[in-house]
Amino acid sequence: MYTLDEIFKNSTHKSSIFQPETINLISSRIFTKYAKNGEVPYIKCLIRDKDIKLTPEEAVRQLYIYELLYIYGYSQKQIKLEYPVHFGREVKRADIVIFQKEHPDSEYIIAEVKKPNAKDGREQLKSYCNATGAIIGIWSNGQEEYFYRRTDPNTFETIPGIPKASEKLKDVLTKRWTIEDLKASDKLKDGKKSLKALVQEIEDDVLAHAGVNAFEEIFKLIFTKLYDEMQSVRKPQRVLEFRNYGDTDEDLKANIQSLFREASKTWKGVFDDKDSIELTPSHLALCVSTLQDVKLFNSNLEIVDDAFEFLMNKDMKGEKGQFFTPRYVIDMCVRMLNPSENESMIDTASGSCGFPVHTMFYVWGKIYDRLGLERKDMFTAEDKPEECKEYVRDKVFAIDFDEKAVRVARTLNLIAGDGHTNVMHLNTLDYDLWEETMKPLAWRKKYSEGWLRFVDFCETEESYKNFMFDIVMANPPFAGDVKDSRIISRYELGKNSQGKYASKIGRDILFIERNYNF
Repeated sequence: MYTLDEIFKNSTHKSSIFQPETINLISSRIFTKYAKNGEVPYIKCLIRDKDIKLTPEEAVRQLYIYELLYIYGYSQKQIKLEYPVHFGREVKRADIVIFQKEHPDSEYIIAEVKKPNAKDGREQLKSYCNATGAIIGIWSNGQEEYFYRRTDPNTFETIPGIPKASEKLKDVLTKRWTIEDLKASDKLKDGKKSLKALVQEIEDDVLAHAGVNAFEEIFKLIFTKLYDEMQSVRKPQRVLEFRNYGDTDEDLKANIQSLFREASKTWKGVFDDKDSIELTPSHLALCVSTLQDVKLFNSNLEIVDDAFEFLMNKDMKGEKGQFFTPRYVIDMCVRMLNPSENESMIDTASGSCGFPVHTMFYVWGKIYDRLGLERKDMFTAEDKPEECKEYVRDKVFAIDFDEKAVRVARTLNLIAGDGHTNVMHLNTLDYDLWEETMKPLAWRKKYSEGWLRFVDFCETEESYKNFMFDIVMANPPFAGDVKDSRIISRYELGKNSQGKYASKIGRDILFIERNYNF
């Protein structure tokens, strides 16, 4: 009668990583068959249901199989042995593969087992995980064992163990990230990477063939991550949710989808109630792994502003003559006009809202100085004094005729304005048709709060032609033409040198003005 000790006689194996009951049961199931060289140990495999010669490596595998079945609770149907893994034309075989219960064709855990004292096979294990998409890997020689979690192609981190069949991977991971962890590990802090570069990577490597609108999906992810960070800045012990803690791709998508809906309800008027993340679970997992170690918030939203500008330029540039005003020009204009918290301002061609956002930060600096408060690195995500909220709510306004630009602008304003925004989707030049624009219920649901504050600045109740704002800052689109004679006839700039209205007018003006009626 063979024992495990005899099978492992040429090693220092002590069966230390397995439960005593596992060792006893496997030992009791060993039997022998006669061969030319005498008795040979065999065992009936619980998965293959046939007699298998018990080499040292096979003994380690049988010990693992028993524990997977009776300690971790995985079913026989979930486990396959000598599973083919394809590398182009080459096919290799993984020792043990566990499949997801809900998705029987999706590889979940791969185990590579070796005879005692062997040290090779870890890179082989990782290649199997990459090739199949399995998120967990186990390597063991029966005496040592290592557990890995695949966070990215070719990126693995060690984990303390594997989940039982009734658990998720996140249940066995001990580390939960807070905002302080994110600050310490921020990919952008050393300047070697930019959010714009990461967004480009996502577009090129992940979403190029995903069959979705890249702008919309990346916008949703940044929107969701900003919300997650803000919640954790205000509750420092809160666990960040925009992160893969070892979930399956499907579970991760459910978690991120829920966080997106929560963000949409809190920051209203950017996405519709029916909007959802349309990425497949696997594509979303790759996007999350790219963005999860990035801190989006800083003292002036420059990081996310830069990424949105990049996305919008790629998506819209050349369509309507939209170009972004350089941020140093915006800062110069704001400082020249030196706005105060008692003055109202509007951007009549706001784009992504550079002028309003930078005006907010400038005025908030004055409010913080007056109140004796310190502006920290995460200033934009912190809960603001009531004076700051009132200023954004009552004094800062913006209009743009492109709905996509308005959505980005509202996002930045909602974040910077602590939930308040007066950014509206309107054509500044065509004010006679504003009533028509406002008729759809969807428009009113998004913009009615800002609109009611906006019309308080209207000079008369009979017309939307003239408004009384203290400051106007705008950089209208300069590559487009207005050809509608109905619009052209309202403006002196639409006349030609003979005083007749032209067939079109080009828009080429940056203006900043105080006490200006428009």
